[in-house]
Amino acid sequence: MPPASVRRRQFLQGGTAAALATAFGLPGCASPQAEAAAFAAVPLSRADTLVVPDGYRTQVLYAWGDPVGSPAGMPPFRFDASNSAAEQALQAGMHHDGMEFYPLPYGSGGSTRGLLALNHEYHSDGLLFTDGAAHWSAAKAAKAMAASGVSVIEVELRDGAWQAVRPSRYARRITATTPCAVSGPAAGHALMRTAQDPSGRLVLGTFAGCAHGWTPWGTYLTCEENFQDRFVNAGPRSALQQRDLIPARSRAKWEVADERFDAANHPNEPNRFGWIVEIDPFEPASTPVKRTALGRCCHESATPSLAPDGRLVLYTGDDKAFEYIYKFVSRDKVDLVDRTRNGTLLDEGTLYVARFDADGTGVWLPLVHGQGALTAANGFHDQGDVLVRTRMAADAAGGTKMDRPEWIAVHPRTREVVVTLTNNMERGGKDKPGPDAANPRAGNAYGHLLRWREAGDDPAATSFRWSVLALAGDPAATDAAAKGSFTGDPFANPDGVRFDPSGRLWVMTDISPSRLNQGAFRAFGNNQLLMVDERGVFRRFLTGPVGCEITGLAFTPDGRTAFLNIQHPGEIGGEANDPAQPRKHSN
Repeated sequence: MPPASVRRRQFLQGGTAAALATAFGLPGCASPQAEAAAFAAVPLSRADTLVVPDGYRTQVLYAWGDPVGSPAGMPPFRFDASNSAAEQALQAGMHHDGMEFYPLPYGSGGSTRGLLALNHEYHSDGLLFTDGAAHWSAAKAAKAMAASGVSVIEVELRDGAWQAVRPSRYARRITATTPCAVSGPAAGHALMRTAQDPSGRLVLGTFAGCAHGWTPWGTYLTCEENFQDRFVNAGPRSALQQRDLIPARSRAKWEVADERFDAANHPNEPNRFGWIVEIDPFEPASTPVKRTALGRCCHESATPSLAPDGRLVLYTGDDKAFEYIYKFVSRDKVDLVDRTRNGTLLDEGTLYVARFDADGTGVWLPLVHGQGALTAANGFHDQGDVLVRTRMAADAAGGTKMDRPEWIAVHPRTREVVVTLTNNMERGGKDKPGPDAANPRAGNAYGHLLRWREAGDDPAATSFRWSVLALAGDPAATDAAAKGSFTGDPFANPDGVRFDPSGRLWVMTDISPSRLNQGAFRAFGNNQLLMVDERGVFRRFLTGPVGCEITGLAFTPDGRTAFLNIQHPGEIGGEANDPAQPRKHSN
């Protein structure tokens, strides 16, 4: 029998303790949209299993350690955690998060064959190594870097079941050491140059991908979120490093294998992360590109909306307490005929930060050098400087400080926008901002959702009207702090959010594993996926296993199949299956 520290990879018929991509779908029916609306909500669950309504099928599709491309000559996943870094670089990474489905052939709009692109948010030492984080070494750091990044796999529906296609010419792993180009106004900027890259135009790796986006021309956008955790600076930190939360004590310990992660000696290296990275899943030899015009922060989501005049708009949130919501509006129009002509479209445009006013209106404030407070007199010397220091620019512009903005969704027809604010226990605390109209709760433990409509329903507009969609919690609670303001099944900590092809809203939750069984949080059971029906009622469609986060929801164009990531099942009160902290759920 494999050791308990790694056995959990077998969860759910070959799933993984780190993450798994699951497909669930409707049985054959004339109207999948109608049947999706008719499901009977599943009950709250604390069981260590995946629960969906009657009539739906689920299967595990892509688990940590699975081969990405051809398994020929590929060493299999080893349950004793002895796979090397080189082997891990050819296998599925850990902790799947943001995911998108791309029909094959390109432009076909088909729903039975396509590419899945997904990012790998972080690594769990207790699963990745036989002795966990003990006896740290350069070899361990190299394997952790190989477990990070992005996967692209080919999938196909055969005889009613989805399967990965191997071999596939599209299959690809991108890791924390894959060369990435830098484009846009900050490319080559002094703040982007390092001893290893004096040009400031070529970065090794992308990691900490959390949520994602996509473009109308079929590229994948991975969002670099908690990049700061891979760095360390034991000495004095600059104002920028303090704002980026670069730690004084090493967490990931990657500097053991690569000195660039020591930010004391390489102070500009952190500036090369925290970007949105564009990847072409249809061209496996293409170089990922960090698009600096989209700003630098702990990105969650890069959700597109096409303006009536053909320009592309991308919405993104910064997943930290009291940070901001942004949107980028391209200068040029999208070419919907020749995808190759969009190669630099994300390099020119305007980045805005949102201000939510108390009267239910809002304004998009431009983050453009020379406008407002973004001048040399205030420390912003050029547009590259504004973009590397996006958070500071948003401070100066006067954006609204939010309760950890995460995923953003855009309705496929009305262009209504929805954002999740997952929580902010610091709201109203000592020396912290108090509640405001858009963030109305002090000590916001449960989170909420906002929605807005752009002026004239034009995503490129500079003003909007907004409202609170739901204050998460339990509508039946007697405790005012835990009482939810919405109709339907109780939930907490909304994280992922997405509209399906029919325009129905789906919400994924991420209650921290350390809180799942504490106090009022017990009322919400395991994390869940909910659908908001046409009446605005939240109904629980799926519950995950113990300790997991529900994330990565993506749909086929026909709406019959959804792909979902079950991240870190079994992670309760600490790292998943850390040998030093045995878990009773590590089956």
